[in-house]
Amino acid sequence: MEQIIKPDLNFVNDIIASGGESLKKCYQCSTCTVVCNVTPDEKPFPRKEMLYAQWGMKDKLIGNPDVWLCHQCSDCTAYCPRGAKPGEVLGAIRKMTISEYSPTPFAKMAGDPKYLLVLFAIPVLLFLSYIVPKGYLDFSQIPRGEDGGIVYAKFMPVFPQIDVTFGLAALFALACFVVGIKKYWSAMSAQLDGSGAGAQLKGNLIGSVTATIIEILTHKRFQKCNVTKDRSTAHLLVFYAFAGLAITTTWAIIYLYGNEFLGITAFSLFHFGESPYPLYDPMKILGNASALTLLIGITLVTLNRMKNAEKAGKGSYYDWLFISVIFVIVATGILSEVLRLADIAVLAYPVYFIHLVFIFFLFAYAPFSKMAHMVYRAAAMVFARHSDREV
Repeated sequence: MEQIIKPDLNFVNDIIASGGESLKKCYQCSTCTVVCNVTPDEKPFPRKEMLYAQWGMKDKLIGNPDVWLCHQCSDCTAYCPRGAKPGEVLGAIRKMTISEYSPTPFAKMAGDPKYLLVLFAIPVLLFLSYIVPKGYLDFSQIPRGEDGGIVYAKFMPVFPQIDVTFGLAALFALACFVVGIKKYWSAMSAQLDGSGAGAQLKGNLIGSVTATIIEILTHKRFQKCNVTKDRSTAHLLVFYAFAGLAITTTWAIIYLYGNEFLGITAFSLFHFGESPYPLYDPMKILGNASALTLLIGITLVTLNRMKNAEKAGKGSYYDWLFISVIFVIVATGILSEVLRLADIAVLAYPVYFIHLVFIFFLFAYAPFSKMAHMVYRAAAMVFARHSDREV
């Protein structure tokens, strides 16, 4: 069966510009596929993806689940005799996939350093619009708690400023994810027709979702990596730290609105009502433990990347932006609590302001950043199982 190939040279150039500058060094020896421990036996990767990329076959890559089944173990990059760095190339393609299916221009902006100040300017101006009219740039004018201590809720009220702002940001991110994943799923489905995969969407969707969730919770595939095997522990710490912080945030909302709307008052160790909450409150303990876990996890991620830079590649701007944002969030979060307890208002309020800006940055732009990998990779894993392919 003859196939007409229509190279898209602009797509090739985009891959190179997005972090796959080593693409043209590949001479199709297939070492990458041989050493990869996470590739399925049927239709293995990344050799064919490197070929598609060199020929500019965009339609074969943008809707390709294998691009996301790759966990960038970097075994392929370490053993490549030509230094083609397949792991970095597929990372660039994943970034471009996110941009392709994004319903907004933020995806391209998130991957381009020249737009960094613009992306940060949005939350900075937004939060300044809340505090400037109240004269809170003069910290001496910020009302304090009954005991005279620092109360961040006086500086930036939970309702409506915090809840409405982050609520709308979450809805925006969710809508972008839904649109992007729907387009991506359709593209993967279209590739089944005449793709030679020999599979149809006939598997158990619920079973596929369940199996994927279990795999994500255990990070089992990360443990198959050799060069960057330590990533498994670091990623697990970051993953469960985020889960703990999500529970903490929900718990705090229950405290606040359970008191305001249901009239539930503090009892035993549980302090329903407005913050700040005592350090011995179970919610506070979970939040602080999760923050320390996140700090350890993201530090390990950073150290592992630096340690493996020569073999696995140093990573792109896209990667390091995500790592930096998480590090600033956890550092300012911990500092905000320490400075509040120390009653150093001149530092506490600016640090808390920075903390809010970076949290907004992380979640509002989640569908366009490295954080989107968790969602797109999960979709690809579910699709692979659902289409009766080995994962």
